[in-house]
Amino acid sequence: MQLGGVSMDIDMLWKNFLLKMKEQLSSLSYETWFEPTKLHSLHDGVATIIVPTNLHKKHLDENYKDDMEIIFDELTDTHFTFEFKLESEMSDIKKIIDIDSLTTNSGVPKQSANDANLNPNYTFDTFIVGDSNRFAFTAARAVAEKPGKAYNPLFLYSKSGLGKTHLMQSIGNYILENSNKKVLYVSSDKFVNDYINAVRTIGKNSIEKIDSFKNKYRNIDVLIIDDIQFLGSATKGQEEFFHTFNELYNSNKQIIIASDRSVDDLKMLENRLLTRFNWGLTANITPPDFDLRMSIIRKKIAHQESAEDVPQDVIEYIANNFDSDIRQLEGAITRVFAYSLMMNRGVVTLPIAVESLKDQLSDKSVYKNDVHRIQRVVCDYFKIDIDDLKGKKRNKNINYPRQIAIYLCRVMTDESFPKLGTYFGGRDHSTIINAYQKIENDLKTNDQLEIVINELKNNL
Repeated sequence: MQLGGVSMDIDMLWKNFLLKMKEQLSSLSYETWFEPTKLHSLHDGVATIIVPTNLHKKHLDENYKDDMEIIFDELTDTHFTFEFKLESEMSDIKKIIDIDSLTTNSGVPKQSANDANLNPNYTFDTFIVGDSNRFAFTAARAVAEKPGKAYNPLFLYSKSGLGKTHLMQSIGNYILENSNKKVLYVSSDKFVNDYINAVRTIGKNSIEKIDSFKNKYRNIDVLIIDDIQFLGSATKGQEEFFHTFNELYNSNKQIIIASDRSVDDLKMLENRLLTRFNWGLTANITPPDFDLRMSIIRKKIAHQESAEDVPQDVIEYIANNFDSDIRQLEGAITRVFAYSLMMNRGVVTLPIAVESLKDQLSDKSVYKNDVHRIQRVVCDYFKIDIDDLKGKKRNKNINYPRQIAIYLCRVMTDESFPKLGTYFGGRDHSTIINAYQKIENDLKTNDQLEIVINELKNNL
């Protein structure tokens, strides 16, 4: 490719560009916004850049585009306008990167985590990322990088036990480590109680108490307030938070809010508050999918002495039966290890796991083969990759094992045909039915297939 009279490979050009950007940015900024990008093409004065999320598109366009174009022009001796595209918008581009890791900058905090009411163990590094929380995680990193500028307020919501508090405090801890900004994390109950204690004081100290309260909550750079839904029972508390919010927002101070429900569902709060919550960015965290639960389990057991001895079927059993709450999931892991230590000298086995967790599961929850386990066993038996089993390949050495796996899933689990379709690459339920019926019919005449099916069942 000729650029400004100089021949340059497009990948090398982007590599040189990224090196220039890295010199000018913090580690977090570079790793979050630039490391997962790729130069796709240069055409008619437009440089098309592949980015992983819509959040990257918006953030790069609004905050870095001009600087990027200047540096790029210097490298190419030609002017290009930047255009950001999702991978899904470029059909010929494969998935580039999965931003599941973060290396934070070292820094000297000017305020301790304890003074900010933060748990120092809650960091981005210890937060496990999956599809269910990736958007919220990326938004949180953006806020940590540019508090008061990126997304203000940031409103996070999910059911209890899915990581809101961890993510909020990760923002606070990162800001403390990398700036001089003053951070405060509180629950809405704490906010209300502090306000009540301030205004109930009678006498010469009353004004001092109120001023002290206002100084605490308004003379800060970042306010992180958890469980905002509990503010609904305190009318005066809502009014004071309204004024606090306005003071911080108008001063370009960062506000981070968490709730167990969306803004639209906070009917107990005043409309003027709800309106302000929608000024910034709202991000939902959904229950973790199977892959994320597996990652959480592996990370949790890595701290156990006998972690290397935990069989795969134990990990899959826990992940399959605790699918809605990360706290419950972690509690189940702790219980399994404690039980195995007391009953079996620390050796973790599937029967031990089943026995230790039986009281935590409903009466209907008994050990059974789950879809993921069946898929893995079929792949091991036929020596094929799990991605191929779920993928679009239709050659016989892939398609027939896939049909067998679908058949086994139908007869050995309670999953419906539509639900099985989601486990097998998002296939239509009619395709799943046809696969099941294919194997069911073949079993009537194919003795060898029956042997294979029985062997697979024995492995499960």
